[in-house]
Amino acid sequence: MCDTEFVVIKGGGDHALECGGVPAVPVGDPAAHQGGLAEDLAGGTLLGKRYVDADDTVEVLCTKPGRGTLTFDGQVLSLKESKPLPASD
Repeated sequence: MCDTEFVVIKGGGDHALECGGVPAVPVGDPAAHQGGLAEDLAGGTLLGKRYVDADDTVEVLCTKPGRGTLTFDGQVLSLKESKPLPASD
């Protein structure tokens, strides 16, 4: 079971979005706390961080951290790098 909550910032369509190897469900759905974490997908999520796939087709923002690793169509989402702010002279 994973308590991760996130908001989809970019993406859509018929894809498999999972956390810890368990399909993601809307907040408040009775299925939200069913199923166990896959041991190889228990890397966790960080509050306030954005996660993206390699093709940049989906982006999610973590609003509540948890133990599960986010995946999109079986591909592990990676932490999105922040862009440096421009220097002011």
